[in-house]
Amino acid sequence: MKIDVIKPGALSQLQDLGRWGHQRFGVPVGGAIDTWSHQLANLLAGNTGDEATLEVLLMGPSLRFDTGTWIALCGGDLSPRIGAEAVPMHRRVWVAAGSQLDFGKRVDGLRTYVAVRGGFDVAPVMGSRSTFVRGGFGGFQGRGLRKGDVLDTGDAGTAPPSGASDRAFAVVPVPGFDVDPQVPSAAPGSVTVVRVVRGEHWDGFTAEAQAAFPEATYRLSPQSDRMGYRLEGPALARRQPGELISEGVTFGTVQVPPDGQPIVLMAERQSAGGYPKIAHVASVDLPLLSQLAPSQSLRFEPVTLEEAQDLLLERETRLAALRRVQQAFDESSP
Repeated sequence: MKIDVIKPGALSQLQDLGRWGHQRFGVPVGGAIDTWSHQLANLLAGNTGDEATLEVLLMGPSLRFDTGTWIALCGGDLSPRIGAEAVPMHRRVWVAAGSQLDFGKRVDGLRTYVAVRGGFDVAPVMGSRSTFVRGGFGGFQGRGLRKGDVLDTGDAGTAPPSGASDRAFAVVPVPGFDVDPQVPSAAPGSVTVVRVVRGEHWDGFTAEAQAAFPEATYRLSPQSDRMGYRLEGPALARRQPGELISEGVTFGTVQVPPDGQPIVLMAERQSAGGYPKIAHVASVDLPLLSQLAPSQSLRFEPVTLEEAQDLLLERETRLAALRRVQQAFDESSP
């Protein structure tokens, strides 16, 4: 099955769960920045493995399907529609041959993940189908989509569900598949709470910085990308200035450069860094953080390492339950 790119959108690129095992060579993990939405979309589309999804940023593409297939849209709501009719988020949707999926204004979140049955058929590079634009490899020709591109998928085509043969698309409920999209509110003045664990260099910051960190409101800078989120707010001062030996960093590490403005490292972070690490975002809240748009506000809430681990275990248990629901539904469907 093929999908024609009629309009590319702001930055639409294929992502999976990342390119692990190559950081020692300077190759970032990358992958979907909102792994929760990526995985939910795959499950709803009927994929049992980590197939590549299309990560859509802010202004979505226009995609035309040449054959009927199943899709799912998860994450931020960018007003998806087929024709004049809205396509629901976080649902399994059958799309008829010739239908065109478009996106409109942003309702909430920043990124939508588009999954198709069978996944997008691109060759893996270093074990991953993720796009690394800075390196020019992975995904679809190592770049975001352009007008005129044609995407292959692993689905040869799907017959329409009962009663949907004359429709552009149809929503088929998956009983028991209730999801938590983890998308921050876009209401004016809203502040998203992001949970963090104290970092290795917490004690190296002044008492004033330690007190301000969990109380202050930070704004996401427009100079943010998939490598790191730059924050604007109260400066965090160290007790003693000086250079640090570079250490390993990870997705969610909160570094503080000399200007005192925190940077949260994201999916395409470097493998090591020399700025002091005041905190690490709890893994369970990384999807929430990834859906914040520039100029939105956040506040950090400290939790213990044990609490962060329990929260992640709870989410992974929920994901495993949803996977069982999806598999049981597909096995019982004709």
